[in-house]
Amino acid sequence: MKQVLPPGMTASQMDRALKAMARVVGDDWVLATDLDRDTYLDHFAVDEAAHAAAAAVAPLTAEQVAEVVKLANAHKLPLWPISRGKNFGYGGAAPRLKGSVVLDLSRMKKIEFDTENGTALLEPGVGFYDLYDYIQQNKLPYWVSTPGNSWGSVIGNALDRGVGYTTYGENTSKLCGMEVVLPTGELVRTGMGAMTGSPTWNLYKYGFGPAWDQMFVQSNYGVVTKAGMWLQPAPESMIGLDMELENVGDLEWSVDLISGFRRDGLLVQSPSIGSWLRGAAVLTSRKDWYDKPGALPDDVIAAIRKRFGIGWWSISLRFYGYEGVNEAAAAVVQAAFAKKSQQAFKVTRWKQGMPLEPTPFQGFPVTFPLANAAWHGGRGGHIGYSPVLPSNGRAAMDQFRRTYNRYQEYGMDYHGSFSMSERSITNVNQVLFNKDDAEMMKRVNGFFRALVSDATERRYGEYRTHIEYMDLVAGTYDFNNHALRRANEAVKDALDPNGILAPGKSGIWPKRYRNLRT
Repeated sequence: MKQVLPPGMTASQMDRALKAMARVVGDDWVLATDLDRDTYLDHFAVDEAAHAAAAAVAPLTAEQVAEVVKLANAHKLPLWPISRGKNFGYGGAAPRLKGSVVLDLSRMKKIEFDTENGTALLEPGVGFYDLYDYIQQNKLPYWVSTPGNSWGSVIGNALDRGVGYTTYGENTSKLCGMEVVLPTGELVRTGMGAMTGSPTWNLYKYGFGPAWDQMFVQSNYGVVTKAGMWLQPAPESMIGLDMELENVGDLEWSVDLISGFRRDGLLVQSPSIGSWLRGAAVLTSRKDWYDKPGALPDDVIAAIRKRFGIGWWSISLRFYGYEGVNEAAAAVVQAAFAKKSQQAFKVTRWKQGMPLEPTPFQGFPVTFPLANAAWHGGRGGHIGYSPVLPSNGRAAMDQFRRTYNRYQEYGMDYHGSFSMSERSITNVNQVLFNKDDAEMMKRVNGFFRALVSDATERRYGEYRTHIEYMDLVAGTYDFNNHALRRANEAVKDALDPNGILAPGKSGIWPKRYRNLRT
């Protein structure tokens, strides 16, 4: 990918800015060759070139980050911070604004662990494999809540509201205390960290006065260079309940049961109900079953499900903690499901002293879910659309029917799941495609926009999205003529008067680039 430039900047201006940054980070860590630029493309994207970076700069310390940000202000150069750049399906390492310089924080990999309190102070380059290895090597009694792609950054995942599989799976809620470089280059610490040397920085989330941690989640208000994370204590035992539901309509009653268990605290983990393709796409390929265009017909779906023993929906529930408590809770759930279904749960048990299994339900990092991108063959890719809806079966079933019809209309294979928190459901829709199939690629944009339109009609908002669609999704939050967007951009202009930090992130544009909103 040849070098591109941000709006209004010449090649000589870019060269001067990069040379100045090289004096801070070292020549080896200004990455501006064609191969370097290719590295930061979003290879899952519909159009890789639309969000190409001009170069990348990789600092090692918070002080270097601050100096790079100050230089970006001096040269009016837009930066796009990434932790590790592994947020596949949402943009990867690519910037929202074409021609930005990627601020690559993947070299920043320090870990400080408070064993007594179960907290880790992490730099953004620490990945889930890194933290897992650190815990295992030091024989620490804690588990990591890993997501489906564990190549990513622990902090980066939390800052984009990513989720994992254990009781600590809502990773954003486990953030406590940050160190942040503001768009001016000033270094601040939030919460109790604002007191030099405070021992409660990563223990108490608020501090004195306004609490700012969530201000830096999905925003372009600062570069997080450290953050505290709470870790799950290794439990005495774990019980797993897994069920394959045969019928499409089983979604409604199962959502209602699980919603009740989540609200009353019987089930603390955030489970997910996934369609048959979520399992099949990592076990086989479409071409092994069907070679015609359009969505898979029902008889082919039935054959795939029979071959792999997959229900139309699959449910995985986990109980962590004391063995007696887990057994009692699991018994209540089994009895409730038995009143609705003849299908029995597959029950698994683990307790301290047994070897850990390589599963994310036990804090083990994984990457196999990424295999779903190869479902169609060729250069596979995917983007996700995940609106949030009320936690009840009627809403889930209505959302499924409407969305399934759209998949059929656009000739796509339905890949959906319903991730259940305490009082809401996130309907995760994977749009899988083959980038070498020109006819299919013509449908992807219209399909995605139809999903957004349908959810918006029901007043369901997306919780995160691909960089290409950030303006589209931000535009759906329309109360009082988009008052929230105006407030976000007022804050942006106050903190970042030169508009250098992640222009367009989450639909938040600085005044300097506001004309580029799509």
